[in-house]
Amino acid sequence: MIVRYVIAWLPMVVIGIINGVIREQWYGNYLSELSAHQVSTVTGAVLFGLYIWTISRVWQLESGVQSLSVGFIWLTMTVCFEFFFGHYVAGHPWSRLFHDYNILDGRIWGLLLVWITVAPYVFYRFAAVRK
Repeated sequence: MIVRYVIAWLPMVVIGIINGVIREQWYGNYLSELSAHQVSTVTGAVLFGLYIWTISRVWQLESGVQSLSVGFIWLTMTVCFEFFFGHYVAGHPWSRLFHDYNILDGRIWGLLLVWITVAPYVFYRFAAVRK
């Protein structure tokens, strides 16, 4: 069962890339880099939330433990992808990649990672309450 959620993570890469392209090609031209980062993080949270909600309705999670497991798997895959793709494919220095985790500088990327981690559990609980 967990394998399907690992596979379900792959479209999240596409969602993230589309979100980044929209930032770079549209509102990133009109906002400061920090503001564009923050807007992109919020829009990413909304897009990922819609996707995760859809997945959770199609493939209902069986327990709170399973939903948290899925969230932590997605967190791990996202962070690994970000660092490996960001450094080895996009060529960004490690310092730039780690900079997005500095919440004291207004970098709120970490909050999106928290959302990706807890969203399966949140939607599992919503579904359990509705039953």
